[in-house]
Amino acid sequence: MFDENEAQQTEAESCPPHPDDIKRARAAVADENEMQAISDFFRLFSDSTRIKILTALGTGSMCVCDISEALGMTQSAVSHQLRVLRGGDLVRARRDGKSVVYSLSDDHIETVIRAATEHIREG
Repeated sequence: MFDENEAQQTEAESCPPHPDDIKRARAAVADENEMQAISDFFRLFSDSTRIKILTALGTGSMCVCDISEALGMTQSAVSHQLRVLRGGDLVRARRDGKSVVYSLSDDHIETVIRAATEHIREG
């Protein structure tokens, strides 16, 4: 039976340090503020309702009433999640007459959703 702790211990005993690999990894994770910001960014994706809203907005700009109808949710629930997403700078809002129309803040958000979807479907 495979014992992961034993394998790690054996590997640590027989694996000499690789200075170039260590230097590269340390440089990649050096900025703690950036690492925290990335963590906060991904935390916004941790709710399936927010993912549904982001996916819907990936098809184009929509008002709250259309998002709620498309997702079978109350406008109140959608509005609450949109506030969270706006606070995280994942969506933006613009006024169109009496309505507020929401859209993804930029193409990166759609790219993250698409990459995650492809990863899940391939797994």
